[in-house]
Amino acid sequence: MTDLLAGFGDPVRDSQAVFRSVMDAMARPGRVHEITGPDMPPLAGATAAVLLTLVDGETPLWLDEGAAAAWDWIAFHCGAPRAAAGAAQFAVVLGTAALEAFSAGSDEEPEGSTTVILQVEALGRGDALRLKGPGLAGEEVLAVTGLPAEFASFWQTNRRLFPRGIDLILCAGNRVAALPRTVEIG
Repeated sequence: MTDLLAGFGDPVRDSQAVFRSVMDAMARPGRVHEITGPDMPPLAGATAAVLLTLVDGETPLWLDEGAAAAWDWIAFHCGAPRAAAGAAQFAVVLGTAALEAFSAGSDEEPEGSTTVILQVEALGRGDALRLKGPGLAGEEVLAVTGLPAEFASFWQTNRRLFPRGIDLILCAGNRVAALPRTVEIG
């Protein structure tokens, strides 16, 4: 039961700080932010913090097999209802789930897409992604270790769907970065 009680030390202040970091990460793709979150294996601290901040009892959530062990903790702290991949507002991917399975929204309601919280091995080292697009003055480079093997192909397809498409929140340890659907990866 102790694991279920571990959450933010100061829920209001901590969730506000994480929210600001995630919103800044979305506005400035590729910028890595340090955030503080509880240690809730198999979730990284950043993954747990993003869930505590953005998911609640009205947020349909999908978890891959790797994250399923944290379901009781998520249900206790967030109250999120489980959802199928195509109906989820948020999804947590720790493994190699097919990103194509998530909703890209519709032309009438692109905001109905899934935001995927993708836990990766590292941010700040690894394969260099060259980012261009809104929120970037020029080109930004984001180094990531642990993206799915077919990520480059998926992202090209996702970009072509605009204004539809999924947004990604990348989490590693206590670090977070974002790849909104508007970003071009070259």
